[in-house]
Order: sequence, then C-alpha cells, then structure tokens
Amino acid sequence: MKKITVIAFVFFIGIITSNAQVRVSPGIRGGLNVSSFTNFGDSDPKTDFYVGGFVAIRFNKYFTLQPELTYTRQGAEVREYEINGYGSRSTNYDLNYLSLGAVGKFHIGGKGFHILAGPSLDIKTDDNFPAYDYNPVGVDLALVAGVGYSLPNGLTFEARFKQGMIDIYGYDGLDNGNNNYYYDDIILNQVFQIGISYTFKVK
Repeated sequence: MKKITVIAFVFFIGIITSNAQVRVSPGIRGGLNVSSFTNFGDSDPKTDFYVGGFVAIRFNKYFTLQPELTYTRQGAEVREYEINGYGSRSTNYDLNYLSLGAVGKFHIGGKGFHILAGPSLDIKTDDNFPAYDYNPVGVDLALVAGVGYSLPNGLTFEARFKQGMIDIYGYDGLDNGNNNYYYDDIILNQVFQIGISYTFKVK
C-alpha cells in the first residue's frame, strides 16, 4: 500500500511538473493611499501615496504569487486641541513603512480579472508624532485583500484594503491604571489603496 501511495505521489508530481509553465516577471507599482487609525480620538483619513516593485511568479493561467517591496505613507488627519480647550487645528500624523508583502492572485477564468489576498510585514521608516505623545512601534503585520484587472500590455489596475494587526503603540489593549483592557481601544492601521502597476515582459 505504501509503495502504491509513493508511486501515485511521484506520478502526480510528474504531471504537475510536465504541465507547469512558470513565468517570472518583474514589475513596478504605485498609487494612492487613503489611510486612517482605528480608535484614535478625533481623526479623519488622510491621502498620500505608495510606490514599489514586485516579482510576479505566474504558475499557470489561474494563479500568480507576487512578492512585493513597497514604500507606503500612512497615518491619519488628527484634530489637536489646545491645552485650555479653546482652540484646535487639523494636522497630519504620518506613519510610514517599508512593506514586505506576498499576495496570491487568483485569475477568474484565467482572464484579466482577479482577486488577491496575502500578508505583509511593515517596518517603520519614520513618523512625525508629537514629542509629547507615545512613539509608534517599529513594526506592523497586516493582511491585504483586493480586486484588480490586468491588460495584455502589462498594465494592471487594482483596489486593495490593508488591515494592520498590531496596535501602533504595541499594546494588546490600553491600560487606564486599573488593569482594564479593552479590545475596542486598540489603535490599528487601516489603508485603502487604489493604483496601477506594470509587469515587464521577460522573454
């Protein structure tokens, strides 16, 4: 029985290998970020940009694995209030990352339309949070999901949603002094991205 199983497995791998036409192509991507923080007081989304490169590993007409390296400018527009409570101003809190991601693209019917999903590891490059505030931690983990459409000439248009998984201050919750932690108080990155990419054709 074990021999039959081994033979069947080898035969199956052989079929996959013989039919595989893996194509590896580099590319560049960029676009608009609309980013915000969850549970961050009086704040609104802010607009900025992302730019980066990728390698598209096309296993077949239905699936592509795409490792990515992206510089992404995130954060939120925050309303700051004067200490006396009589004045306020809106300012951008920038929280920028170098993002290492890997998304899987599933091409519907093997055509241009696709859905995508995958994780990313975001390493903070800089921020402009006020000195009197807490300093954001240096890393975030995120999940990405979205849709897109690829043209035969290598251009791709995509819309993505990116959800951070780690509190920007590194907490599992916020301690109010009485050891009361609330999940609803965790501050997470959220980003909506819309952009364009170009995949170079490699002969």
